[in-house]
Amino acid sequence: MLSQTTQTVQSAPYNKRWAALFLLCTAEFIVIMDTSIIGVALPAIKTDLGYSQSGLQWIFNAYVIVLGGFLLLGGRLSDLFGARKIFMWGFGILTAASLLAGTAWSEAILNIGRALQGLGSALIAPSALALLLSKFTDPKELNKALGFWGASAAAGGSAGVFLGGAITQWLSWHWVFLINIPIGLIVLFLSPSLLLRGINRKGRIDFGGAILGTAAFVVMVYAIVAAESNGWQSVQTWGMLLFSVVLLLAFILLQKSKKDPIMPLSVFRAFNLSAGNGVMALMAAAWIPLWFFLNLYLQQILNFEAFYSGLALLPMTVTIMLFMMVITSRLMSKFGIKANLVAGLLALSMSLFLFSTAPVGGSFLVHVLPASLLGAIGMSLAYIPGTVASISGVKPEESGLASGLVNTSYQIGSALGLAIIVAVSSATTARLTHAGHTDTNALNGGFQKAFLVAAVISLIGAFVAASGIKKAR
Repeated sequence: MLSQTTQTVQSAPYNKRWAALFLLCTAEFIVIMDTSIIGVALPAIKTDLGYSQSGLQWIFNAYVIVLGGFLLLGGRLSDLFGARKIFMWGFGILTAASLLAGTAWSEAILNIGRALQGLGSALIAPSALALLLSKFTDPKELNKALGFWGASAAAGGSAGVFLGGAITQWLSWHWVFLINIPIGLIVLFLSPSLLLRGINRKGRIDFGGAILGTAAFVVMVYAIVAAESNGWQSVQTWGMLLFSVVLLLAFILLQKSKKDPIMPLSVFRAFNLSAGNGVMALMAAAWIPLWFFLNLYLQQILNFEAFYSGLALLPMTVTIMLFMMVITSRLMSKFGIKANLVAGLLALSMSLFLFSTAPVGGSFLVHVLPASLLGAIGMSLAYIPGTVASISGVKPEESGLASGLVNTSYQIGSALGLAIIVAVSSATTARLTHAGHTDTNALNGGFQKAFLVAAVISLIGAFVAASGIKKAR
């Protein structure tokens, strides 16, 4: 399914590559889990640290903004200094940052800890995918390995919700961060024996590009988040949005002029890369708000306790793992990337449309379970084909860059999608409250609008996939 140009010159010994795959899948699981495990814990964190309702999203955004902003740098460092070294540095940073977040005593400290977690994950994600691509040279084995990789990523998103519920209910919200510490130490201990050292290549690090790209991303997300208080028509909002565009243009011009840019623009000549990354961004912009608002709906509207809120989403985790490990790769072989990608995004869109009708007196069996299973199936069908499309045909020396780029697209879509949808949801709730609706009805009205907007985004993603993804070579 993938072009042979994505293969690197090294491969792990036969008896170690599947053990290495398990380690790499664990890493991807942790990176994605850290975006979702805080979901069920949000009400408890709000009570303890004094976050506002809209400010809660910064527990998520502090992580994904830094993660998305530095993924390209992580990919570039992986290509230059060897994927294993950067992978281990990433886990070292993530482990230390998890200790800071887990012992946070204020809103600011927790946000800083989450940002540092994002930095560690920005080194882990692209280097882990580059290591995976280097260890499987047979196309059938590679597709199978990517199936496990995709399952670990998507399962990390939904399993984090369940684990977060159990941990918050039985221990405390602090442990949703502290759980990373023993896992990180185990990964650091096993990495030297299971992962190849890698090849050092000549080249310079484009720190200027990394700073410009991250700054553009941060300013854009902050402008959208602050629009709730500043107003969408205010000078501050449009001034920050314009500034983010200027930073983005400066980043592109710098990449054109640099001898060793952090993101060589030539990489976009790779087959399906541009369309694939666009689809991944739209997919994330729909999927992440789904679990974010579904957690809030379960706890704040249906009054589920933290543990039962996580347990309610366990069927999603099981469905995703079964589909990605057993079914999706077979469907890809039979129907191709494009058909699965479009079908998955349409199913995800339908799931979100169903959630947009969930009432205040909703039922788990009627208004949550069917829609959540449909969303899990949709994500299972779409995630791996989207990843494959985004890295097909990339040169071996750019595998880390391509891995960083697809992860960047996903995280940028996550942060921007959530920021926009939270703003829409908050504005809807405020309007309904002003119109005389009860607090619960107004809050649920905001949640319904959030699901509806996410459904439209997923539908747009399906259209982009149908029109932009070409038949695989």
